[in-house]
Amino acid sequence: MTKAIEQQLIENISIILKKSLTADATLADLREHKKAGFEAVFKKDAGFNCSANTFQPYVEEIADDLLHWQANKNQQALLIPLVKKIEQLFNVLAGFEQTHSA
Repeated sequence: MTKAIEQQLIENISIILKKSLTADATLADLREHKKAGFEAVFKKDAGFNCSANTFQPYVEEIADDLLHWQANKNQQALLIPLVKKIEQLFNVLAGFEQTHSA
């Protein structure tokens, strides 16, 4: 079961990475036109340790969380926040895509 969970996490992070690269390119374009003046993608209480105005640092954080969980698979408490972060990124990226798709 753990292997299936691990594979799904890796697939989800891979999808998020691809979507975040596109979203960050769009954000760069929006900033160039002074249309994206926010300081962070997520609020401080969203559960992320990082704070950034692009998606890449958040993707790096969940990738690091995955590596930490892979090294400590017996610690179920590490899995729950990782899954919540992945879900939040999916939701925000999906909303961003809907709002800013060409």
